[in-house]
Amino acid sequence: QVQLAESGGDSVQAGGSLTLSCSVSLSEYTYLNYMAWFRQAPGKEREGVATHVGAVSSTGYADSVKGRFAISRDNAKNVLYLQMNSLKPEDTAMYYCAARLHSSGCSLFSEGCYVYWGKGTQVTVSA
Repeated sequence: QVQLAESGGDSVQAGGSLTLSCSVSLSEYTYLNYMAWFRQAPGKEREGVATHVGAVSSTGYADSVKGRFAISRDNAKNVLYLQMNSLKPEDTAMYYCAARLHSSGCSLFSEGCYVYWGKGTQVTVSA
């Protein structure tokens, strides 16, 4: 059983910073090698924001957040983070944590690539 729970969403002004957390609950012998943050703004499709491949500690970012957001993982605490700096009004969205155990050859920024999802945390950025 795998459960993901996001936290840290808030309302901030443009230029501000937030850190989102995704707490992972799973069985002792399970390791979620592929994790990511997605977001969905009202009326828009869910989009991949940042990805993390645990085995090689590799990260990836959408062009819209590159240089402003940073994804990281604390394996000891089973927590995935998303540090968001220089926030813009267009970053306003519900942010979701996603994960899968093994590679499937799918694009890591594709929603369909992930099996496990959290319920989301709201980030609102005002101008």
